[in-house]
Amino acid sequence: MKNTIKFIATCALLACATGSFAAGSHAGGHGTEAIGKPGVAAKVSRTVQIDMTDNMRFTPSTVTVRKGETVRFVVKNSGQLKHEFNLGTEKDLKEHYEMMKKFPEMEHDEPNIASVAPGKTGEVIWQFTQAGTVNFACLHPGHYEAGMKGAVKVGAAK
Repeated sequence: MKNTIKFIATCALLACATGSFAAGSHAGGHGTEAIGKPGVAAKVSRTVQIDMTDNMRFTPSTVTVRKGETVRFVVKNSGQLKHEFNLGTEKDLKEHYEMMKKFPEMEHDEPNIASVAPGKTGEVIWQFTQAGTVNFACLHPGHYEAGMKGAVKVGAAK
């Protein structure tokens, strides 16, 4: 009986701790090799301004870059809701969105994501190492489904 109570208490403590970690900061953990790598500020070749609004849209929603290019994305939240700019593959974004629906207050500390409060600006510096399409989206619950997504078209290097 005494061991059973200890076991139940330990399980309850672990369950609470796991929930706390899941709802807290979210760093690392996502492989970004398929979409490029964090860029170095000194190697930025240009800056792209992106506006995020409560009509669940990015402006522009499509950006064209060259393979190897390092871009600074300056993302402004013109809305009244919190939004994010999250670079990823479509598969990774969908998987992360499912996690965000479970833990909507999740904080991010990853180089491919800028979480931006209303009226504020954030940035992502990214080097695109492969030709193809890199997606971006806001993964706050309801935003992705409402169409808050876009694409970076990565063309061949010059």
